[in-house]
Amino acid sequence: MAEFFEIIILSATQGISEFIPVSSSAHLYLISEVQNFEIKSLLTDVSLHLGSLLAILFYFKEDFLKLFKDKKLLKLLVFGSLPLVLVGFVVFKTGLINHFRNIEVIAWTTIIFAIFLYIADKFTIRKKIETDLDLRSILAIGIFQVLALVPGVSRAGIVITAGRLLNFDRYDSTKISFYLSVPAIAGASFLNLKELTFSNIEINFMVLLAVICSFIFSYITIKYFLIFVKKFSMNFFVIYRICLGLILFWFIYT
Repeated sequence: MAEFFEIIILSATQGISEFIPVSSSAHLYLISEVQNFEIKSLLTDVSLHLGSLLAILFYFKEDFLKLFKDKKLLKLLVFGSLPLVLVGFVVFKTGLINHFRNIEVIAWTTIIFAIFLYIADKFTIRKKIETDLDLRSILAIGIFQVLALVPGVSRAGIVITAGRLLNFDRYDSTKISFYLSVPAIAGASFLNLKELTFSNIEINFMVLLAVICSFIFSYITIKYFLIFVKKFSMNFFVIYRICLGLILFWFIYT
């Protein structure tokens, strides 16, 4: 029964935090450490990410089908994904990523990139994906996205920040974040899968539950976050991140 509730909590954390600017890797790490969860397997991690990947593909299925006709946008998304894929591969293979997984790093990045998000969200809106997304813009966004390898930065957050700095509105910046999430999530899952051997892969109820619950939480988050960004600024997430960072500092230094 304990494993069941752990899967639900981890699925909710993954599904919600993956697509909003708060850092899913940081939240999954913090919750697992605070609650001392027993479930910390690579297979569970892959299952959670698979649920999110399926949700984004299902929600934007019409958009992704159109990509095969819109060769320009497809090429731009490929170029935008390359920096994260290349740097991410090196960081994971060298084990450098493990040096970033600690509460102090998460506390600092949570606050610092909250401030960047706040500043960027004040930029003027002049551009749209359909007419203004070009190679220079997508490469800049892709380079910013590399920073998301550090827990606490937030992949969604840094892409939205980059999009706003380049004068795209919140909705389009969020859509770019969602589009780029597909290769990002798929790449992370692939790297984890490579660490597994066939003897470690056991498709059981808990694995299926992780995929299904992560899919549900991810789909709901995608739907309502897109509604949110049309009506509100990023101030709620900025305040949340700063409060979280200060709480973490309190735990670290007291």
